[in-house]
Amino acid sequence: MTEQPFIIEAFMRLISGLPITLSLTAGSVTLGLVLSLCLAAMHRSGILVLKWTASLYVLLFRGTPLLLQLFLIYYGLGQFRPFLQEYGLWTFFREAYWCGMAALTLNLAAYLSEIVRGGLIAVPRGQVEAAYACGMSRFQVLRRIIMPIAIRQTLPAYGNEIILMVKGTSLVSTITLMDVTGLAAKMASETYRPIEVFICAGAIYLSINLLITRVVQTIDWRLTPHLRAAPDTELASEARGH
Repeated sequence: MTEQPFIIEAFMRLISGLPITLSLTAGSVTLGLVLSLCLAAMHRSGILVLKWTASLYVLLFRGTPLLLQLFLIYYGLGQFRPFLQEYGLWTFFREAYWCGMAALTLNLAAYLSEIVRGGLIAVPRGQVEAAYACGMSRFQVLRRIIMPIAIRQTLPAYGNEIILMVKGTSLVSTITLMDVTGLAAKMASETYRPIEVFICAGAIYLSINLLITRVVQTIDWRLTPHLRAAPDTELASEARGH
């Protein structure tokens, strides 16, 4: 078998694991964002119990490996099967896919909550006070002032977390899910050609992350028109100076 047909065969076989990789990424990023907003709100609520709870959550999930969290959810919760069956949760946690989704979501939410909190802190207090002085309601201030600024501040870091989560989904192969990495490991053990197989797997992950990077850059470009106009303004000023 020549090199090129094997590379193509490996690539096409690994592509079949892409739906699991993408669905885990999309699900964990979406659910993680929702949970992170709740955690950020708890931290900024001013209620001591909520603040400590959010801080403890962030500490636990940022301070322990994702792989360990994945194993605890997938293997550890089996010890509580009677309890989970009683409340109808065993149907959910007996599936490797949903255990993987839960672990990825919980882990990502801890990181995103700090990003969201940092973005909210970065909103200039003077602009918020000026908005209130103009007669805006609290909801209008949130929608017109706080959220646009916070989104612009957090978008680059949020994009990085999405990229990290794409790569983090490779860990679900350790709990029997046949994602891109799982199929690559299986194919490498069958063919004894790990270099070609894992190069194909790496190319797939690289392609996904390049696309995500481009999308984030496009969104950032659209959200910062004042920065796009800055170079033109500087050139015009220089021309007038001459």
